[in-house]
Amino acid sequence: MKMRLAAIDIGSNAARLLISDVSVNNEGKTEFNKINLVRVPLRLGFDVFETKTISPEKTEMIIHTIKAYKHLIEAYNVEHVKAAATSAMRDALNAREIIDRVKEETGINIEVISGGSEASLIYENHIAENLDKDHAYLYIDVGGGSTELTFFANSKLVFSSSFNIGTIRLLKHQVSDGQWDTMKDFIKRETRSYFNNIIAIGSGGNINKIFSISKRKEGKSLHIELLKDYYKEFASFTLEDRMRLYKLREDRADVIVPALQIYVNTMRWANAQEIYVPKIGLADGLIQHLYADLKKGSGSLTNCRRQMVPCPPNFRRCQYTTK
Repeated sequence: MKMRLAAIDIGSNAARLLISDVSVNNEGKTEFNKINLVRVPLRLGFDVFETKTISPEKTEMIIHTIKAYKHLIEAYNVEHVKAAATSAMRDALNAREIIDRVKEETGINIEVISGGSEASLIYENHIAENLDKDHAYLYIDVGGGSTELTFFANSKLVFSSSFNIGTIRLLKHQVSDGQWDTMKDFIKRETRSYFNNIIAIGSGGNINKIFSISKRKEGKSLHIELLKDYYKEFASFTLEDRMRLYKLREDRADVIVPALQIYVNTMRWANAQEIYVPKIGLADGLIQHLYADLKKGSGSLTNCRRQMVPCPPNFRRCQYTTK
């Protein structure tokens, strides 16, 4: 049985639509095949982290983006969709009215998730479970408004935590020394038992871009010293030079330096010397979470699919399906 699902991730820097096919192979293993990934740089954090609200202009951008995503969802014949918003929407005082308007105009319900939920959804990808058991693994997901950390050791989830330290907050000078110290103390305290045995797993657009620039082969890691070198190199250039020399969009060129700062600090405090970049993110976790919910309630699945109506109670998290 094959199912086509979609996830919408509305972050502080960009909104993403991921469309994936989910199937079970002959060995009974579930496979997730990405069909399309669309990114729109809404940059909500530039409004919210200064004014605590999303401007009318950004609100219209959100509406247009979700409407466009809905058209793609319908064009790809997607059966179920899950939408989530993170740090910027968590902080925006007018988030509720925007979410209500999106629902009214598109039928898509956006769930504002907590930092802890965001960290857990990143872990839904279960990347560490496929790696060797001799190491502990620290997931690091760096966004515009927050950084999510999930620690996995001895085949168990040790912790998931979120910190309001993100690339846009750093650009806007919204992160205090006290916040850095809190994050540092937490990481050192919670990982000290695994000293010299931790490997990082990175997600987010910035670490994926760094991996691409490094020209490493897929499946290879990046060493922390290389990230430090990139940080020094990129920080030495102007925004325009970064865009020109590395062929970066402006909305990537400005946030890549603070992103490297976060990755380097986090790895340093956990004493992780290398980081793997498996091209995962919140949208992937949303897809897997949606599939798990649908699988649990598969007995009612045929009654819910292909309709723009509320799902039955056991589909509480899936909220709405497409036409």
